[in-house]
Amino acid sequence: MLRITNINYMALRYRPGRTIVPATKDRFTNNLPDLSQLLCVPISTHELDEMTSNMGTIFSNTLEAVAPIKLKKVREKRTAPWYNSNTHSLKKKTRSLERKWRKTNLEVFRIAWKNSMSSYRQALKAARAEHIHKLIENNQNNPRFLFSTVARLTNNQTPPDLNIPSQFNSNDFMNFFTDKIDNIRNTIANVDSTAYNTLASFIAPKDKLQCFTAIGQEELNKLITASKPTTCLLDPVPTKLLKELLPVAEEPLLNIINSSLSLGHVPKPFKLAVIKPLIKKPQLDPSELANYRPISNLPFMSKILEKVVSAQLCSFLQKNYLYEEFQSGFRPHHSTETALVKITNDLLLASDQGCVSLLVLLDLSAAFDTIDHDILIDRLQNYTGIQGQALRWFRSYLSDRYHIVHLNGESSQLSPVKYGVPQGSVLGPLLFSIYMLPLGNIIRKYGISFHCYADDTQLYISTRPDETSELSKLTECVKNVKDWMTNNFLLLNSDKTEILLIGPKDSTPNLVDYNLQLDGCTVTSSTVKNLGVILDSNLSFENHISHVTKTAFFHLRNIAKLLNMIPVSDAEKLVHAFMTSRLDYCNALLAGCPAYSIIKLQVVQNAAARVLTRSRKYDHITP
Repeated sequence: MLRITNINYMALRYRPGRTIVPATKDRFTNNLPDLSQLLCVPISTHELDEMTSNMGTIFSNTLEAVAPIKLKKVREKRTAPWYNSNTHSLKKKTRSLERKWRKTNLEVFRIAWKNSMSSYRQALKAARAEHIHKLIENNQNNPRFLFSTVARLTNNQTPPDLNIPSQFNSNDFMNFFTDKIDNIRNTIANVDSTAYNTLASFIAPKDKLQCFTAIGQEELNKLITASKPTTCLLDPVPTKLLKELLPVAEEPLLNIINSSLSLGHVPKPFKLAVIKPLIKKPQLDPSELANYRPISNLPFMSKILEKVVSAQLCSFLQKNYLYEEFQSGFRPHHSTETALVKITNDLLLASDQGCVSLLVLLDLSAAFDTIDHDILIDRLQNYTGIQGQALRWFRSYLSDRYHIVHLNGESSQLSPVKYGVPQGSVLGPLLFSIYMLPLGNIIRKYGISFHCYADDTQLYISTRPDETSELSKLTECVKNVKDWMTNNFLLLNSDKTEILLIGPKDSTPNLVDYNLQLDGCTVTSSTVKNLGVILDSNLSFENHISHVTKTAFFHLRNIAKLLNMIPVSDAEKLVHAFMTSRLDYCNALLAGCPAYSIIKLQVVQNAAARVLTRSRKYDHITP
């Protein structure tokens, strides 16, 4: 039964905010001053910085004039978001009729009260369904938002990453993130600085990338239009409004981007980031700072500039075959699935030949945040052949960067970025892959198979059960990999490095007799989780299928609770977001699994179909 009370009369507080309506675009355009000063081609980096800063000032001042920030009253506990003026008037009418009936005890007022109560509940239900429909429709490609929305509607606990404890302020996070990286750098052993060059040879590419190519208005339009409308605290205008203002803002934006490419300089306003603390896993304790990772939120136009550079750099790497052959991270036509299919196929072939295999999953501590900028520039110059203005652009991109943490309306002190590439940036993952290029040559020297996905590295070797001495190669390889990482300011986390012995079923009982140790890691588990897939010693995927089934049924039960609130079309979107995505993830690995394993996933699909069609539990589902 729906509750009548929807308003909580609590203490009021004030929150700053802008009111942006469809008419804001026209008012903004009419109040925008002359932009001719932003169309002059800058001849120096200082002029480019000044032009970019002026553009931000002009846009932010114009927005302040047409949609100023105002303090709005906000209730500590808000009314239900679907509670509108219509339902409010119906509720007042219902309460009035109730009071008349209780005062006069006349049947006519009782009937009128009951009818009004029914109308109010129907209107409230319709308003709630419409509100939820809009949320799902506008965020159908955002599983994180949908999950938190369903959790609230079904009275489940809100994911902890959405509720950072009030005991922490922005400076607490800023100090923690900075100290963490400094401590990691300090714990890395000091060895010969030239060792990382002697451990791996490289062949300089014949073609060089001397400069980036300027883009045209059509390409800029495509990039901005296709980008997500996410807004950073540093953006002078909201991204959604900027897209509407493209006809008047296009020329100065294009001038700044092309000037950045030609001068080999990244404007200073593009090198400031706002850090968002994001909890690593939903089940972790949100009151522990160590359970958060820093995600950089960059200005929108900074990401557009990075996309321009990334597209040209990827094209150059692809054309000259400079990618690591067994690196699947952030490459066209590569994914976690292609990486896992390659590894699993090799291990299954070895198992069919009666061999046992050893799989090692290396774990790095804050890999993206400890990258040394000088070494990265050396990789770009000597391994990928980037020179001239292009190399100068990357030097500018990595230098003089700053970041802040913004939390609960307060910002931390400004902190310089001394190491690493920004997590959440467009170029960050690609630069990390380039940074790791020499690693493949080190591993190949030992005849060991490997595959990488960003900072996840998988090593594996197969041998006959009576030739286990071959496995010592892996021990020596891991030691040299760790030495190389130490020289490159990457910390191999031995405590979280996982090891799995794999072999035929008849050999499995004897596998534990090997008692292998790799840099202090011993074989202690019969399963490991690799890129979101649970692997066992027989590669049967039974544990993975059970985990997927359990998670899917959890989400299906929550969706079933909402069926009375939402139409079937919205329920289908939730099923695809929460269940189908999990059933489809890396399902190529399940080829060849026995029918009794696959049928568990079919049962999930059947249950989802029954929920959507409101069929009974034992109704035949084929129709």
